[in-house]
Amino acid sequence: MTLDELNQKFAAVPARHKEVSIIASMDDEPARPSRRLMEVALAASSVAMDVALPIYEGRASKEPHWFDTWPGEHYRLLAALVRSLNPKTVIEIGTFTGMGTLALAQELQPSGTLTTFDLLAWDSFSDTWLAPSDFAAGRVRQVLHDISAPGGIAPHCALFESAELIFVDGPKDGITEANILANLVTLNLSREVVVVFDDIRVVNMIDIWRRIGRPKMDLTSFGHWSGTGLVDWNATSGL
Repeated sequence: MTLDELNQKFAAVPARHKEVSIIASMDDEPARPSRRLMEVALAASSVAMDVALPIYEGRASKEPHWFDTWPGEHYRLLAALVRSLNPKTVIEIGTFTGMGTLALAQELQPSGTLTTFDLLAWDSFSDTWLAPSDFAAGRVRQVLHDISAPGGIAPHCALFESAELIFVDGPKDGITEANILANLVTLNLSREVVVVFDDIRVVNMIDIWRRIGRPKMDLTSFGHWSGTGLVDWNATSGL
């Protein structure tokens, strides 16, 4: 297919938002899901069918209500993963307007904590969904720090090694997420941790996702239209 033919095909697809992607063979994938990861994915997808997201009600953001779309958006799946896994420590890399932060926070156990990392303060975004009250109890906190920088994860090593759920939602620039992965590899993460990557089907993310050699699963059909991937970080494939 020529570039002109690709552009014609791309233009002909009726959709509000489109991204170029790549489909790739599975027989030579470097990893398969673990049995546990399959069970986690099935359980969370089932919970997502019925989970409600009242945490967004009455908030001032003028951003579209992406969280109302499921499947297709991943917010109900994020909440379902927290409910299903019942983690005590949750980490988000990439706060942005806080839509993902709230989905993760809604189902936190009473003694659970959520730390969300970004380079910019949550209240610097005009369409933020977050409010000071979200941080008042101390269960949710934002840390301004570059986790992708060389050695950038080291100051928060203990936090990451205690986490049972890590959600990575970076800029999809083809560099940042690769650097985050490289930093995560230097840690002794929890045996039970599940790492969730957003936008794995965006063209800049495909090579990064494909090179992950740990048990993983593409859960896009029950998550984000642009790609949702789960990694059972310390497991071995049982399938």
